[in-house]
This record gives sequence, structure tokens and C-alpha cells, in this order.
Amino acid sequence: MAGKKQNLLIKNDFFGDIQSALGFPPDLVCRSLFVQGEQTVQCVYLESMVNKKTIDEYILKSFTENTFSEGEAPRSAESGFLREFSFSDPYEQLREHAVKALLAGHCALTDFARERVCLINVTESKQRSIEEPKSESTIRGPHEGFTESILTNVGLVRKRIRNPFLRFDKMNIGNQTGTTLLMVYMENLAPESLVREVRGRLSAIRTDSVLESAYVEEFIQDRIWSPFPTLTNTERPDMVAAQLLDGKVAVMVDGTPNVLLAPMTFFEFFSSPEDYYQRADIATFIRWIRLISFFTAVFVPSLYVAATTFHQELIPTQLLISLSAQREGVPFPAIFEVLLMEVVFEIIREAGLRMPRAVGQALSIVGAIVLGQAAVEAGLISAAIVIVVAITGITNFVVPVYSFGMSQRLLRFSFVLLAGFMGLFGILCGALFLVAHLVSLKSFGVPYFTPASPSIGTDWKDVLVRLPRPWLNPNGLPGYIRNMKRKSNLEDQT
Repeated sequence: MAGKKQNLLIKNDFFGDIQSALGFPPDLVCRSLFVQGEQTVQCVYLESMVNKKTIDEYILKSFTENTFSEGEAPRSAESGFLREFSFSDPYEQLREHAVKALLAGHCALTDFARERVCLINVTESKQRSIEEPKSESTIRGPHEGFTESILTNVGLVRKRIRNPFLRFDKMNIGNQTGTTLLMVYMENLAPESLVREVRGRLSAIRTDSVLESAYVEEFIQDRIWSPFPTLTNTERPDMVAAQLLDGKVAVMVDGTPNVLLAPMTFFEFFSSPEDYYQRADIATFIRWIRLISFFTAVFVPSLYVAATTFHQELIPTQLLISLSAQREGVPFPAIFEVLLMEVVFEIIREAGLRMPRAVGQALSIVGAIVLGQAAVEAGLISAAIVIVVAITGITNFVVPVYSFGMSQRLLRFSFVLLAGFMGLFGILCGALFLVAHLVSLKSFGVPYFTPASPSIGTDWKDVLVRLPRPWLNPNGLPGYIRNMKRKSNLEDQT
């Protein structure tokens, strides 16, 4: 008796209950097939999420031709099998799974003749085509970038690493969004301790929504109140492939082209995939340019403030006379000038990023020139300040990782304030505190200042210089990854 009642409930109220659960959406469609006036099949789906051609030509057509049998059921493109429920299963459980399946791009197919409900993946992939990454320009190397489709991103990685040890561990995070997340690693290269640590941090995330990989990054990073990122993100498949082959772990989040990579060390932010597409001497030269640019972006404004305010004896006589002539009539101290121009430069840069591309570039260039020239002519600042701010602004973009460039901007303001109050002594104290902070940081158990502290001799072959490929480590793994693998193996043996 209970079975007949449930059959009537599914036949008469199933679609209505789904409508009610979804809030009567305008894209919810129910299609039925009738044989001799009797309903035999009911297909429910969200037409904004599915490929209707697949439903018409494959699923419903198979019923009209009587080919939809137990052994020939359509199979899910995602999981490889057909999720099937019997009319005898609990009704609440059936409805709950059907609602989740519809929101994931499946269709709920009710076969009244065989008394079953099938959930079939008919998702239509709505995505942009593969393009060059917007935030990471490429001179030599692949010009492909990740997209917002996680399956497309998986394919881009598989195209570069055709290895059976490549692993993709799937998770769903976000109580409201249910965002798909993939933890990617090479089983034969990534240390087991690192894989466990990343999996544990991802599993511990408790949040309602995940809309971008930055949501995940904030949950799994080692230190919240640090200006330095302990993970990096990239849109380049070749960089992800290279890092996976170095024994690292990548985290892909559905709906964003930015892939997270861990662990990361301080010196790795100065390297780029293109370093390995150039000759070793050219790559070494470019890497030194990046290191010099880092120190220029962080310390030049503060050194100018300290020298002109407290230590004029350090400035050559002719240069000091020139600077004094420029500052004659300027009503503000050097620290206020630098901070004013730095803030204005940051405002112009942010405005250029947010405005339409053609207008934004013109605004950034013309705005900086016009405002700087007008401020000098009005006597608000000296001409030397414009040069200092322009140099630091340009060098800030030399580092290939945008998030690390943001760290440089925060440090620059901190050192300017220290120089304005304590001169070179303040800069020295800040530099010592900075080094101590870098040494204390860790990224998923890896010391952030590796290979400087602790020192790993083999890793110096690819830090300040990039030696020719035959001279690099034969197995290709960084020293700290080899140490983690060795430690994991000892723990497993004991």
C-alpha cells in the first residue's frame, strides 16, 4: 500500500515539489512523453544549464525508439555512470538528490514504466575560449591561459603532463555555492606530508560561498597578518605543469582562471616560466634585474627621505645644491612630498585599472605627467620627487607575480614612514625586522627564506643565477621538496 502511495506521489507531485524547492524559477522545464494517452516519461531540467540538443536527440529520442533499456542507459559525461533511483527509495531523499542534480546541470528523468528516476548529466559548457592570460603577458612560450571552466583547465594540464601519476582530488566547498575544487599533484613526486597538509587545510574550510580562488587562499595560507603571500596564483598552464613536476600541489577552483600553487618560497617569486625558455645567461640577467627592481621599489623613496631630512652629508655637494634649489619654496617636508605623490600615483594606477582599457591607459600616462608637472610648477613638490616616484612605480611591476608586487607597495609606505621619523636608523631597524619576519615565515611547512635560511646548496643553482639545464638537479626536484619526501618516507617506515 505504501509503495502505491509513493508511486502516486512521484507521478502527481514530484514536479510540483521540485518547483517549490527551487522557488518556481522561469527556466525550469518539464517535458513529458505519452503513449496511448498515458504518461510514460517525464523529463525535468533547468534550460539555462543544459544542452537541449542532447535531451532531444539522445535521451527523449531513445524512449521514442524504445532503446532506453537497463543495459543501454545514457551515461553521465562527468562521472561515467547513470545515477538511478527506484520508486521504492525514500521520497525525501529522491527529491533532495534531484534538486541538487538540476542545479548542477543534470536532468531528472522519471520512467514510470520501469518505476525509476534517472539523473543524467546534460550540462552545456558556457565558457569563453582559451586566450592569452590577461595578467601574465608571454613573450616566448605557450600563449594559452586557463578559463573559468574547471574541466577545460584539467585538459590544459593533462595536455602537458601525460602521466598516469597525475592526480585530481575533488572536493565541494561552500554551503550555499557548492563550488567544485580540485587538488592537483603528482603522486610519485609530491611529498605525502605536503599532500596531507593541503588536503587537511582544504577539508577544514567552513564557509557559505567560494566564488574565486582568493576565498580559498585566505583560509589555507600560513600567516594572515603578513604582507608576503605564502601561495601564488597563476593563469598559465605551463607554470602549473612546471610546479607540479617540482613536487608541488595546485588547487583549481571552478569559476575562476586563477590556480593556486603551494608551497612557495621568497626567491621563487622572482622567477618566471620564461626563464626556462631563454638561454641561461639571459635568464640570469633578467632575474638580477628583478632583484634590483625589488630593492629599488622598496628602499629608494625611504632613502631619499632619510638623506634629504637627516643625512645631507651623505649627498654629493653638487647634487645637494641642486636638490636644495629645487626644494626652495616648497612648503612641505620631504616625507609629506613622497607620501603625497605615492598616494596620487596609486590612485591613478587603480583608476586606470578600473576604467575601460583604452581610456585607462591614456589616463594613467597623461594623468601622471600632467599632475606631476603641474605640482612642480605650483611649488607643491620638487622635481626630484617626481623622478623618485616614477622610478619606484615602474620597478614595482618588474616582479612577475602581481600579489608579490602588492607586498612591495605596502613595504614602500612602511619604510618611508620609518625614514621620515628616524632616518637611516629607522630604515636599518625596518630591514632587520623584515629579514627576521621572512625567516620566521613558512609555507606549508617549508621555510619561506629557503635556500638562504636554512641553506640548501643544490638549490642555489636556480636562485640568484639560472645555470644551464645540464647542470641543474638531475631529478628536477627542489632541495626542500626532496627533504620533505625523505622525511615522509622515514615516517612511513617507522
